[in-house]
Amino acid sequence: MSTPAPQHRARLDPPALVALLLGLAGVGYRLVLTLLTVPNGNSDEATFGLAALHIADGRERPVFLYGQHYMGMAESYLAAPLVALAGPSWPVLRLPLLALYALFLWLSYRLTRRLFSPWLAVLVVGLLALGTERVVRDQLTVVGGRPEVKPAVLAMLLIAVGLAERRLARRRAAIGLAGLLAGFALWSDWLIVPYLAVAGLLLLYATRRELLGWSGLLLVAGFVVGAAPMIWDNLRAPPGEDSLSVLREISAGTGPAPPWSQRLGGGLLEGVPLASGLCPVTGCARWQEWFGLLYPVLLVAAGLLALRAYRRAAGRPTAERVRPVAQLTLVAGAALTLIAYVRSPLAATDPLGNARYLSVLQISLPAVLWPLWAAAVACWRGTAGVVGRLAGAVATAVLAGFAATAVVATGLFVTGLDATRADQRRAVELAAAVRATGLREVYGDYWTCNRLTFDTGERVVCAVLDDALTPGQNRYRPYWWQVGRAERPGYVLPAGSPAERRLRRLLGDGADAARLVEVAGYRVYHPPSAVRPWR
Repeated sequence: MSTPAPQHRARLDPPALVALLLGLAGVGYRLVLTLLTVPNGNSDEATFGLAALHIADGRERPVFLYGQHYMGMAESYLAAPLVALAGPSWPVLRLPLLALYALFLWLSYRLTRRLFSPWLAVLVVGLLALGTERVVRDQLTVVGGRPEVKPAVLAMLLIAVGLAERRLARRRAAIGLAGLLAGFALWSDWLIVPYLAVAGLLLLYATRRELLGWSGLLLVAGFVVGAAPMIWDNLRAPPGEDSLSVLREISAGTGPAPPWSQRLGGGLLEGVPLASGLCPVTGCARWQEWFGLLYPVLLVAAGLLALRAYRRAAGRPTAERVRPVAQLTLVAGAALTLIAYVRSPLAATDPLGNARYLSVLQISLPAVLWPLWAAAVACWRGTAGVVGRLAGAVATAVLAGFAATAVVATGLFVTGLDATRADQRRAVELAAAVRATGLREVYGDYWTCNRLTFDTGERVVCAVLDDALTPGQNRYRPYWWQVGRAERPGYVLPAGSPAERRLRRLLGDGADAARLVEVAGYRVYHPPSAVRPWR
């Protein structure tokens, strides 16, 4: 009687095993932060949460964020089933983004290993597992676009490389999927356009002959399906309210354009280190700005290395030349993103608040680190001359410095969570206090209203007023109409704010009698009759 042949299970090699452990640590770290509601929520994120609640209830099918025409609502649709099952809460709202982060880690490892080296892929996963408040906020808070477009682009790049190397059997389906991902990413966040452009060129390079037939039609069809919500909404948008017009107006800013020196300083010295996880959200110290200065140098070096590799592969099949082309794709995507950012006045006027627009640079982290890694490996293997060994020692020190700075910045964030958690507790206390008063419709400022409405699961509906107690930025107009119909709406205002002082002047001697409660830095008023100065 013959014995069956032994079956061999696929085993992880050492780089894959280390990367898996680091990835699990990164996901676990973010799971704890998600359960603690760190970073704290705000009214922008609450608007996405309320949209998820409306989607779950079947009341709305929003295409863009309420009150906008350029930020896709994919994150709300992803959260809607969980909200339907467990009700609205910040951890429930953010759980889909945790899954997207895990997918991003895995795809980053796969692409880095395919294009560069296994142990560089491990380093990339380890660095991406860390996270300061700026980095974690971009990954875990539901504010639109960035968490989903990064894995979409990585998947497109892997598809293009796989097609060129003849690794994918169902080629037409893969091309159609690439188009679908491109359309979906464009709908979600226009910030990803530079990466979509270069990823599209890589796909064209890998499948240029196939795209003349059915594959090209599938690519276009996939793109149209992925971008269908955006296309449909823009076809119906009034003149000047389409996505392109709105984005152009936002990017232009107001007033005279800041000089290039300020925009470059804000983009390189603040934006790049912040987006790379080297600085606290309050800004970069001088010793943390070094990577911003080095970043364009590393991009140029990575591009030169890719060009040299491409020249060495001249005359060989596309399968052997696609890797340096893909490396150039990562370099070009980062360069175009950085150029687009520093062209905007926002890079100079508010570099701390707008550094989030550079979070997509994480896609190109392997390419940026590749020149340092290659020099360090050549040094330690003894394959370089004296100059090469010196360059390798410097590269090793830079890599170690980058990793150490990221670890220290993450540690400072983790040890300073008390203020963030205290802010979230105050928001919960405020929601409970307002509910306890029995108020159903209230007015408040922008950063209070939708957060309060989400924290109460719409048991309290809030409409936005500005400091002069006139209509403010009401993203979801039905709330404004509902509060406007209330005979005796309440007012939830920060204590001592211009809006509260204005309300007290209008109430006169009855101000103290109308005040119900003071909690978490807010005062809740319920006047005997509605106070609406704009009427």
